[in-house]
Amino acid sequence: MNLILATRKSKLAQKQTETIIAMLKEKQKIDAKKLLVVTEGDKRLDVTLDKIGGKGLFVKEIEFALLEGKAQGAVHSMKDVPYELAEDFELVAMPEREDVRDVFVSRDGISLKNLRKGAIIGTSSIRRAAQLRKIRSDLNIVPIRGNVGTRLEKMKNEGMDGIILAAAGLKRLGMEDIITEYLDPKVFIPAVGQGALGIECLKNSESRKYFKALDDKDTRIAVEAERSFMKRLNGGCHTLIGCYAEIKKDNLYIIGTFEVNGKIVVKDITGKKDDNIQLGIKLAESILEV
Repeated sequence: MNLILATRKSKLAQKQTETIIAMLKEKQKIDAKKLLVVTEGDKRLDVTLDKIGGKGLFVKEIEFALLEGKAQGAVHSMKDVPYELAEDFELVAMPEREDVRDVFVSRDGISLKNLRKGAIIGTSSIRRAAQLRKIRSDLNIVPIRGNVGTRLEKMKNEGMDGIILAAAGLKRLGMEDIITEYLDPKVFIPAVGQGALGIECLKNSESRKYFKALDDKDTRIAVEAERSFMKRLNGGCHTLIGCYAEIKKDNLYIIGTFEVNGKIVVKDITGKKDDNIQLGIKLAESILEV
């Protein structure tokens, strides 16, 4: 049996899918190959995501491949997956999560704290930009999109002092050596689902059982808590939203940030990990009460 996994064409997306292919081979003795799909989000690199519709732009065309039977599964970065899936689909597995942190990549190896006044930092994320301004209000933040290679080129060619990226992507690409500084996820709060991969398939798929075997329980508990926080706040690429959930034995700690009436609010909560969905909702509601 040979499964087909749909994914985006970027080097990182392909690397992530190759990781899943290797896991299927090792754990299920199943062979799989990639189907490369160009999504709307990949075509429109000239504008920021919040201007063209947000997270679903990296998922829609890949879901069509599943509906049309061109692929049995799809591999996504969980931070690109909207909290509402269409009725036919299921996020059947989330393998063990990679590093959740954001990182600073400096052109000259200088830390955020020691950058010159008015330094130019590239990011198109509302969340990253707002949290950067909290650390250094003098920074000049400019939009930057594209895959990791494109962003690094833009940093050099457009005179930026640095860019913010996800640690997980750089680690998966074997590019840890370019990281100048790791940002504490309880201070610089990551995107919902950052560092986690999701395998999506049709609910009635015969291949579902193979993917299900790759699910990591703790990763799912943490990511579903973060996604319940996002869902309650109706958050997406148009909003400043970040959330990080961490499991400690039977407990779950969640910290979240959201903009309420022009004010950036940060709150946290601790509870039983089995109450993950409710904890995410409760945290969101406590933020809305501010």
